[in-house]
Formats: sequence, structure tokens, C-alpha cells
Amino acid sequence: MSESTCDNNMDMYLSVVSPAYNESENLPQLVKEVSAALAALGKSWEFIVVNDASQDNSLNILQQMRQEYPQLRTLSLCRRSGQTAALDAGLRHARGRLIAMLDADLQNDPQDIIQMLQPIEAGRCDMVSGWRRDRNDPWLRLVSTRVANAVRNWLTHEQVHDSASGLKVFRRACIADIRLFNGMHRFLPTLVRLEGYRVMELPVRHRPRNAGQAKYGVWNRVFKALRDTFAVRWMQSRHLHYEIREDSISKTNCLNK
Repeated sequence: MSESTCDNNMDMYLSVVSPAYNESENLPQLVKEVSAALAALGKSWEFIVVNDASQDNSLNILQQMRQEYPQLRTLSLCRRSGQTAALDAGLRHARGRLIAMLDADLQNDPQDIIQMLQPIEAGRCDMVSGWRRDRNDPWLRLVSTRVANAVRNWLTHEQVHDSASGLKVFRRACIADIRLFNGMHRFLPTLVRLEGYRVMELPVRHRPRNAGQAKYGVWNRVFKALRDTFAVRWMQSRHLHYEIREDSISKTNCLNK
């Protein structure tokens, strides 16, 4: 991940990041729902929408909405770079101590972010990944997603129900040392565990897409995911795990890596 060029305000409590490509029909409602959900926090927050060089009216809509919603920040990629790149840009420009990822297609309910913050604040985990247990998708997409999840878990020795869920909440430290490559956002729970952080899943609501077009099909969810899974499996097998001891006359301290 590239280093952010903006100053981080560590007093910010929560940053919500949404990558968006040709979601002009959904953006007004998305911003409205996120603002309504987070208003109850009573803490500082920001909402970052990363426009992935959309070809519709997304940019104009976002610019207009910034006048009404001061917590809204917009980033625009100069050319179409894909969901992973858009997420990477948003995550690295986020200023919150906690970060939430949220798809821009309105299939996630921003209200779920509130419940996902609770186990992190209670110290039970460092990342909460949303589990779309009752999905509202066409049958072919459901089947391809289940196959992709099963293959991911088999090859990576994981037990994640919904690794590709776009709704996640985590401490910003979880992704500080993770470099994303195309497609790797689908494996964030596994990559975060590799860094030594605790991950849990929570069931979240999932709504049907009512506007715009889905950006992924069977090819993206099965065959490309299979290729990426082999890459993650290789990373797991080559990840460094060691203990180091600093020798001294008085005592010995062991540090885990």
C-alpha cells in the first residue's frame, strides 16, 4: 500500500471507506444512510468515497453532496484501476483509529457497522468481518460465491464463511504492514491473521441490488479467486514466524514475531 500524502488526524474515531465505480444511482442514498447510522456514535467520523474513474455522473453527485455532508470526503482515481486499488487509496488516506469498509451498491446496511465496532472496543478481536449469511443475490452468483469460499478455505486452511464480504471493521494497525495486490482485498481476514491480529465474523444484513450493475460474475468469483488463493497460500507457507531473545546479564526478554 502506498503511503498517504495527507496528514493523519489520530483523534478521528472512525473512517468509513467505500470504493465506487458507476454507482451514481446509489450514491445519494448511500451517503444519507451512512450519515444517519454514524450520527448516533457521538464520536468523530468521516466517510471516504473513492471514485474509480466512473464514467457516469458519480463525480458530480459526490461534489454536490459534500456541501450538505461535511464528513464526506471524495478521492478520484485518474484512471480505472479496480476495486482493490480504490480500497487501497481509501484505506491509506483514512484518518480514523478504526476503519470500516463498505460496498457502495447499497447491499450492505451501514447500521451494521455499529454492532461490528462493539467486539473490537471490548478487546475481543482486532477485525470484524461481515458474514452475509442470508444473501439476496441471483442463484448463479450465490453458487459461484459458495464455491469460491469453499476453495479459499480448503487451500488456505481457514474457516471463514464470507471472506469476500465488502463490510469489515478493524483497527488501522491491522493493515499498516499489508501490501495489497489486485484481488487481495478478498483475503483480508487471512492476511490480517498472518500479521498476528485476531479476526472474528458477525452475521450482517444483505439487501438486493436495486440500482446499478454488479461488477463481478462467475469468472471473477471462481477462476480469478482460485488464482489469487494460490498466491495467498504461498504467502502463508513463506510467512516469517520466529522468537528473538535479547541477551543481557540481568535477565532475558523474549519477543515474538
